[in-house]
Amino acid sequence: MRAAREDGLPLSVRGGGHDWAGRALVDGGLTLDLSPMRQVSVDPATAVATVAGGATSADVAAAAQRAGLVAVTGTAGSVGMAGLTLGGGYGPLSGRFGLAADNLLSADVVLADGTLVTVDEEHDPELLWALRGGGGNFGVVTTMRIRLHAVPAILAGMIMFRFDVLPDLEESLLRGPDELTVQAGFITAPTGEPVLFAAPTWCGDPEVGMKALHRLTELGEPLTAQVGPTTMPDQLAQIDAMFPAGRHVEIGARTVTALDPEVRQILLDAANATTSPLSAISLHSLHGAAARVPADATAFRNRTPHLMVETIAVWEPGDPAEDQHRAWVRGTDRLPGGYPNLLGPEDTARTAAAFGPNGERLLAAKKRYDPDLVFHAPGAL
Repeated sequence: MRAAREDGLPLSVRGGGHDWAGRALVDGGLTLDLSPMRQVSVDPATAVATVAGGATSADVAAAAQRAGLVAVTGTAGSVGMAGLTLGGGYGPLSGRFGLAADNLLSADVVLADGTLVTVDEEHDPELLWALRGGGGNFGVVTTMRIRLHAVPAILAGMIMFRFDVLPDLEESLLRGPDELTVQAGFITAPTGEPVLFAAPTWCGDPEVGMKALHRLTELGEPLTAQVGPTTMPDQLAQIDAMFPAGRHVEIGARTVTALDPEVRQILLDAANATTSPLSAISLHSLHGAAARVPADATAFRNRTPHLMVETIAVWEPGDPAEDQHRAWVRGTDRLPGGYPNLLGPEDTARTAAAFGPNGERLLAAKKRYDPDLVFHAPGAL
């Protein structure tokens, strides 16, 4: 940190390195690469994991699993746990245990002047508040301590439908029981046809859970339906297999509070117009415990039950249709809102709107902890 400042070098921080826009790297400057720092230790007695700054969600899930516990992660194992947490962190357990940011207990942070501080509810609580969903714009998080959880079982799976089932999914996505978090969206089936998918995760009583998952299969006539017991590491690995490294990606992120006719039409138009069979649209649910956190309790403000619509264009290197793939993502711009952790470099207005009244408090924290504006992190004001 001091070297970069003394020599006037642009500075970036790389944790898990999953940012789709590549903002973890900097040309002609200094990148602090934390990705080799992947240590995770678990204290089963306190159900707390100590997570190094470069650890991935898969690293954390595996360590928690060995201790008979689960961690609130994102949906993919390759995502850096620090970046996910600092930006909010939707995931398959959020309905019961909140966002990843809600499970952050404390952190070791190197500030812009090179000093190291440990923040928690008693020490620099304002910085802890900002780190819970305010983005990585206040310092380098070298270590986090996160809350883990004990659950009776994890049940999950994949159900595919025709498009006409979309309206019937709204209840399960936004108003289901805390133990049930459903990710839905559109992918290209092996047949080459676009299909609607529902990927439920249940983290409670297994007998009750199997009934809840079975009810999902009855929303329509499933094209395929595979549900049953699993583990969080296995579930994350399945998503990673769908999005292997090395492909090109552009992402759009919007937020909607209902699957009303207008929203449904925009989603269906996008699903029918996909330009690559590798692309997808994913609806991430915020409901249950994540929606009961007061809007000003953490920097992540949007606690109204909603769906984060992630439009993911994916194509192979050298694909001559790159411009069309990127344009396909922009086709969902008619939807409102945004998720700062996935907004593009030019989405400053949507970022500010997502933080809402919390933005003024975040800017005050920025002035206090980084007055010279050393950090310019994605998803930050």
